[in-house]
This record gives sequence, C-alpha cells and structure tokens, in this order.
Amino acid sequence: MNQHPTVTRSTGQLYQVRLPDGQTVTARLKGKLRLKELKTTNPVAVGDWVRLEHDEAESHFIAEVLPRKNYIIRRSTNLSHQGHVLASNIDNAFLVATLSHPRTTTAFIDRFLVTAEAYRIPTTLLFNKMDLYDEQEQAHLRELVEVYEDIGYRCLALSALRGTGLEQLAQWMRGKVSVVSGHSGVGKSTLINALDPSLSLRVGEISDYHHKGKHTTTFSEMVELATGGFLIDTPGIKGFGMVEMKKAEIAHYFPEMFALLEHCRYGNCTHLHEPGCAVKDALAEGLVSESRYLSYISLMEDDDKYRPVGY
Repeated sequence: MNQHPTVTRSTGQLYQVRLPDGQTVTARLKGKLRLKELKTTNPVAVGDWVRLEHDEAESHFIAEVLPRKNYIIRRSTNLSHQGHVLASNIDNAFLVATLSHPRTTTAFIDRFLVTAEAYRIPTTLLFNKMDLYDEQEQAHLRELVEVYEDIGYRCLALSALRGTGLEQLAQWMRGKVSVVSGHSGVGKSTLINALDPSLSLRVGEISDYHHKGKHTTTFSEMVELATGGFLIDTPGIKGFGMVEMKKAEIAHYFPEMFALLEHCRYGNCTHLHEPGCAVKDALAEGLVSESRYLSYISLMEDDDKYRPVGY
C-alpha cells in the first residue's frame, strides 16, 4: 500500500481511509474540496491518496486529493457529460476470460485492453476454466496466449475451481493494488474466493449493494487479500468504457500497431485504406493478428464514444 493515507471505501458522504500504519479512520470531505469545479460526479474515489486533517474533536477530514497515477472512469448514471471515477492508483488489472461456459470474445478482450492502455493500467489476461476445455479448445487457448504474449501482455491459464494457477496469480497480486474484471459467469467470484475465502461475504455484499442502488452512485471498496496485496471490487468495472476517446488515438492503444506507425507512408495513417500502410503489410505477413485488426476496425466504426466495453 502507498505511504499516503488511502481511500478504501466511498459511500458518497463518508470515506474509509487506511492510514500507512494499517489503521482505518472515517473521514468527510472538507468544504472547499467539495465546492471545487469538477468534471466528475465524485471528487474522491477508492484508491485515492489523500491528505487528512482533523479538528479538536478528532474528526477526520479529507483536505486534499493527491495526484493520481491512473484511474478508471465511466459516464455518470445521471446522463450528464460528467464522469464517475470508479477506482484510482491501480497497479494491475486482471481480465478473466473463458473460451466456453460462457465464451469471451476476442472483441471484448481487445476493447478491455485498449481501454486499460488508455488509462495506463497494466493488464494480465486470466484464461479460466481450463479444466473444462477439450483438445480443440486447449489448442485455441495456446493460440490466444501466443497472440497476446507476443504483443507484450502477461497471460495465465488457470482453473479457479481446481486451484490451478492460483499460486502464480497470488504472487502477481502481492504488494499491489489490483482490479479483477470479466463477464458474468467466467468465475470471477470463484477466483477471488479461492484466493481468499474470507472475502466471500464482503464481495457479495458489494455486489448486492450495487444492484440495490444501481440508479445511484456506485460504491466501491478496497479489500486486503490474505495472500498479500489489495483488491478493488466494484461491479461497474466490468463495463467501464472509452470516455471521449478520439478515433485518431485508437491505434495508439494497440501496442503492435503503434510500433509500426512510424513506418507508414502517412503520419496520420488510419490503417484502413491508405497506401503504404505498415500495419496492413504486417497483417498480410501474419505479423499482426487478424482478430486484433478486426477489433480495431470495430472500434473505428463505433460512433458511440461512451459505448461500454464489450457491449
């Protein structure tokens, strides 16, 4: 955990803040912080590093939010142009995907990765339920892992049900602040509970609370893992989207395409129809994955800049 006091829970009015020594205090926002001109609906988010002050009655107040190294934002539920910060200062994002039971499409995976790149959040792909795959699916899994590892993404095939791969995952999470995302049914809860059975009730409470208050502010929580590290859990992260991403920027968040941009004939190449495009040449040579390129086209054709990931 960072050396600064860190917000671990937000309910809109009150905040739980973890102090560097491990103690937790309840704090309110200081008035002047609340009145600042903000482009987001929440001035303080889970994961924020803050500066605390206290009065004579020993009540704690958040006086300042320190600069964020990154954050996840989604469009506010009130249909305004404001965003809502779901979590900040994240070390790792883990996307849980499955080839079947249910199937996670490469389009969903790539939308998630592009968004994580835009928010500067390192992402690991967790291919779960490997114990259920037949030989054909196992071969497909090896192909996917090769595609994404060649780009530079860390991958892990695991079985949350059987415990396969959990030791490696726990090692990657140790000492880090992580978020775990994925479609419903991919085994995210089973995975979290397998890592730390004591979190079962707490994670369920977060999800239940979110569904009861789905038309209000999303409440997030950071919990400490028994295996070491911290997990930020909020159902809203499953659908975080690309808020105001310009089409000219999309290729920048495909690392393998961005690396080729300097070799394109035109500096503003869209990699769609221009002659002398290094990306299309690499695609023809098999150096850029066809599925990744199709995901790129899909994003370029998507006119809804607030479209949630995977929908």
